[in-house]
Parts: sequence; C-alpha cells; structure tokens
Amino acid sequence: MTEFLSGSSYVFCFLTVLALVLASKLQKRLHSVLLNPILVAALLVAGVLKVCGIPNSMYQAGIRPISFLLTPATICLALSFYEQLRNLKGSIPVILAGTVLGTACSMGSIVLLSGLFGLDRTFLFSLLPKSVTTAIGIALCEEAGGLTAVTAAAIIGTGVFGNIAGPAMCRLFRFESPIAQGVAFGTASHVIGTSRAQELSALTGAVSSLSLTLAGLLTAVVYSFLLGKL
Repeated sequence: MTEFLSGSSYVFCFLTVLALVLASKLQKRLHSVLLNPILVAALLVAGVLKVCGIPNSMYQAGIRPISFLLTPATICLALSFYEQLRNLKGSIPVILAGTVLGTACSMGSIVLLSGLFGLDRTFLFSLLPKSVTTAIGIALCEEAGGLTAVTAAAIIGTGVFGNIAGPAMCRLFRFESPIAQGVAFGTASHVIGTSRAQELSALTGAVSSLSLTLAGLLTAVVYSFLLGKL
C-alpha cells in the first residue's frame, strides 16, 4: 500500500480534497458550528493515515502541490480589501492600533504562560507564531530551530477555534462594528478565522484580510527580536 501511494503524486491531494468536500457537506447538513470543515477534514485524513499505517512525512510530500498554493491563496485575500478600500480609508489608524495590540497580546500571553508552566525555549518559539498563517509560522519556527509539528498544530488549533467561537466571542465582548470584528478575526485566527469573517460581511472579511497580513509582518519582526533576547 505504502509503495503504491509513494509512487502516486496525486493520491494524497485527492484524499485531502475529498475529506474537505465531505466535511463541508456534513456541516451544511447538520448545521453545527462545531463541525468545522477544516477540523473534520483533518481528523478524517489523520484517521485514514493511521488505519493504513502511512507516515506523515509521506503524506506531506504528497500534498506539496496543495501546500504550494497556500501562499498565493493567502495573497488573494487582498482582493476583498481592495474592493472595500473606499470604506476603509478612515479606519486605517484604528485597524493598525488594533492589530498591534492584538499581536502584542497574542505573543505576550505565550511568553507569560510558557514561563508559568515552565516550557523550555524550544516550545516557546514553537508556540509564539500561533496566530499567523502556516507559511509564516513554519518559516519562523525553522529559523529558531523549533518544533514545526507543534507550530502547525498550534496554528491550526488557533484558527479553528477562532472560526468556531469567533462570532460568540464578538457577541460576548460586544464587538458590533465590522471593523472591530475583522481586526479580531484576522489578528487572532489568521486565514481560517478570516474565512468565517467573510461570512459575516464583506467589510468584516476585508478588515480581517488586512489585519492578518499586518499581524504576520509584526509577528515576524517581534519574533526575530525575541529570538535574540530570550
């Protein structure tokens, strides 16, 4: 089985897409926010790999065509920002301030909790980029010599949590403005959260797209600074 799969370039790509399609249909049928398509698809793929005894390294090699598309797909989120540019001109300072504070809270909480629970430097720098896109987070983790598996899990977990709980959290903290909601989704839960923000409104999605980009840049700068200090 493993020999066949290792020689077939697109089997794992097909498996990934099929799992996502099935997960999306399951959520639409049951109408449950807990059945997040990304989370369900990940569990389906993990189950197949476990049952078939397929190592993760083989799966990762097989989905390189999909992984390659992550960066351009993220860049395409700028289209929603461009479409809403006229509505955002007066809100840029607010978005910048919210993104800076959100990034500081995200990274600061990891530093504080790592110290509280006695996590070593490797885990600290593996968890720090939890709120940015996978492409940025993995690159930063590799720069620090961290555990990329931990970083990937933290990024996916953060994004899925933001996607599921984001609307409820906005109601809890009375984030009624699309600007505030967009900053919260984009800064805290990157692309996965932004996909949920776009469901709320076009303006919320545009702000979230801008915020996730700014948060990624800020995180990269602060991460490099902390790397030399901690």
